[in-house]
Amino acid sequence: MYGLVNRAVEGLVRSQFGDATWTVICKKAEVDPGGFVAMDVYDDAITYKLVAAAAETLEIPAEAVLEAFGEYWTVYTIEEGYGDLVAMMGDSLNEFLDNLDAMHERIGDAMPGLVPPSFKREPNDDGSSILHYSSDREGLAPMVVGLVKGLAKRFNTTVEIKLLESDASGHHAFHVQETGPSS
Repeated sequence: MYGLVNRAVEGLVRSQFGDATWTVICKKAEVDPGGFVAMDVYDDAITYKLVAAAAETLEIPAEAVLEAFGEYWTVYTIEEGYGDLVAMMGDSLNEFLDNLDAMHERIGDAMPGLVPPSFKREPNDDGSSILHYSSDREGLAPMVVGLVKGLAKRFNTTVEIKLLESDASGHHAFHVQETGPSS
């Protein structure tokens, strides 16, 4: 994964739990707490170790760490200079979800070797959607829950999101229902 991801993990931990907690997590993960270069590629194992160490240190499930990270990621990427690209991808949650793969293609132009997930939204007659997520990386589906919740906040709405199915190929299907304006 690109260092941008690991820097976001660092940002989440430092902003919500402090510098000392980040240092503890890095020690447990056997990672230098000095930071990551956003545009450098790092072994995925580093990110997985950071998540596991955060879960252990914070005494919460890794799934909760990933969900919190997904929600944080939506704000972090805008602050890191991707705001214009994010703004171009849609004026509503559904429009944005429809354009996630196109956004990843554009980002891939600047990040050689990027291996992004794939998303496909399937609208339902009742206004809800089935969001299909596929990734070569295992165990990151909880991050999608956080991403969708974070994106919903961006569009001043709230959502209920529920995992419907997963399979061994890395495909996951989520039911997404907007529940109203955010307060």
